[in-house]
Amino acid sequence: MKFGATGLLMLTAMAAGQIGRAESGPQRDKVDPPIPSEFVLGRHTFFDVGPPFDFYEVLLVRSVEQRTLVERLLVTPPGDPCTQPATVELASTILSEPIEELLGGRNPCMIPEKALRKELKRCKRCLVFSGAAVTMAVQCGGNRRLIHSDILDRDMFDQRPNTPEYTSRTMSLLSRLDKGIGPGVLDKPMFALDTPGGSPPDTIQPDYALALSRGDFDELFQGAPHKVSQLYAAAKIRPTSPSVRLISILPISPISPPLLKYPPLAWAARISGKVAFTLDIGAQGEASNIRIVEGHPLLRAAVRDELATWRFPLASVGQPLHGEIEFKTNCTGQ
Repeated sequence: MKFGATGLLMLTAMAAGQIGRAESGPQRDKVDPPIPSEFVLGRHTFFDVGPPFDFYEVLLVRSVEQRTLVERLLVTPPGDPCTQPATVELASTILSEPIEELLGGRNPCMIPEKALRKELKRCKRCLVFSGAAVTMAVQCGGNRRLIHSDILDRDMFDQRPNTPEYTSRTMSLLSRLDKGIGPGVLDKPMFALDTPGGSPPDTIQPDYALALSRGDFDELFQGAPHKVSQLYAAAKIRPTSPSVRLISILPISPISPPLLKYPPLAWAARISGKVAFTLDIGAQGEASNIRIVEGHPLLRAAVRDELATWRFPLASVGQPLHGEIEFKTNCTGQ
């Protein structure tokens, strides 16, 4: 399920500042505005370990028949140019709680600007190594409003963080959304030990792809080191995959072509090269007396494990053979 065209256009316009250009504080009309039925959250999470050091999430939240539809675009900058390309991932869920309950019955349009500014100034001179900068884009009557919160590392990890009121509310809302939508930034591995994969950008729904490419969500991440539109463009350029091939084997080939895989540790360390081996063909056509003659240690074990699975014609029992397997990262960023 996804946002309809009208809902998405409104949400992205809110994020991009196309509705009610002037940011406003709480409504001053005699009648308080209703709690909004939809809003967009931008969360820039940063860590002092990596790379990548930064993660960008766009959470589109909308009321659907007394429940809440949440869709998350997670945009990750590139780390290592060969093993960690920029990625864009889409996840969605429907929560049983209505938006009013997720917001704790409090209307974000009624938050005083003075209180928000005070919270943003609470830690001007302290050191912050990890945390999150959060921006909510919400339509308040005829005006668009951007509500900013800074979640510090002490808010995230300290047992007594003394988090101010509105930042605490933001954290509570995000916690509920995260719990419903599943694994996120904090669940990602610190180091990738796999060949390129992930979520290719061409699997993202066309309306979200368009919103990302034209920069509709960039304003949610003011002051961040990246623009999500540029990261989306980078994610569309996929790195070349590594290759493993049997370049020679004499005098007999295995019955079926071997499925050779790049060892994850060797790939992460960008190790290429050839591995030479010899073996004898056992009584059941299996590879026996496997000997690795030459090759990098991180490649040798993978080759030995692979050779142990090979089978040969029974007519070749007892014959010795030798061969070479070549590993190439094909990484132009080395």
